[in-house]
Amino acid sequence: MGDHVKCKAPVMSIDKETARRAAHLARIAVPEEDLDVLATELSGILGFMEQLNEVDVDGVEPMTSVSPMSLYRRADVVTDGNQPEKILKNAPEAREGFFAVPKVVE
Repeated sequence: MGDHVKCKAPVMSIDKETARRAAHLARIAVPEEDLDVLATELSGILGFMEQLNEVDVDGVEPMTSVSPMSLYRRADVVTDGNQPEKILKNAPEAREGFFAVPKVVE
């Protein structure tokens, strides 16, 4: 399709220390013995992403679905939901059709 040449960057390899840092930043507790496996999996993910970069998408329009369709849109109207009994059914306490909350300011 195109006459341009894409530069192919080398696939980044994740080492154990980078995997440890990524787990820390994501607030995920990873045991020391599992860091090598995590590093391998993250490197594999980066490899898949690199494969996606090789696909020529020139002239391809972005899409939100594989089949053309329009989403149903309801009217943008403010309502109370017309079901106050159901809404208040699970409330810890309700008074006069509203949620009752403890007083927090004297």
